[in-house]
Amino acid sequence: MTVPADLVRRIAANPGLVIEQAAHEYGVSARDVVEALPVSMRRFAPASAFEEVMADIAGWGEVTVIVHTVDGIFEMTANVPRGEVGHGYFNLMSSSGLHGHLRHDRCGGLGFVERPFMGKPSAAVLFFNIDGGIMFKVFVGRDESRALRVEQLEAFRALADRLAGSVEAAA
Repeated sequence: MTVPADLVRRIAANPGLVIEQAAHEYGVSARDVVEALPVSMRRFAPASAFEEVMADIAGWGEVTVIVHTVDGIFEMTANVPRGEVGHGYFNLMSSSGLHGHLRHDRCGGLGFVERPFMGKPSAAVLFFNIDGGIMFKVFVGRDESRALRVEQLEAFRALADRLAGSVEAAA
């Protein structure tokens, strides 16, 4: 789908807009909105990397997981547990904290997004579904001063470089 020119202009002026809200306003998918971000702010990896990405994130420590629906935004700051595929789901192997069962077969791709949001740098892995919506997002955690955790940001960038290529290559 071609992203409307006015959305591209709006994103250029405010790359921190709420992705799901912009998608709704412009009648495009969330993935379309992310693809309209400046190239330096986004990279993509294939859906086949789902398990690898989840395994890597499980080693990052405390992150923020966000699920944004039309009816609310759920946020949880926690460690992402390791997971494994079974019975048709990617199962997060924990009995407390963050746990559940993900329809990994509906993953249509992954986005690695670094952009300003609400006046602060942010970095997140976006898990797109096969319809271009966002299944969930995993944000690099913040320290006591609200700065991005350096070791997580390095892990995020290394994972993005490995799966989606370097920022320079994407530009």
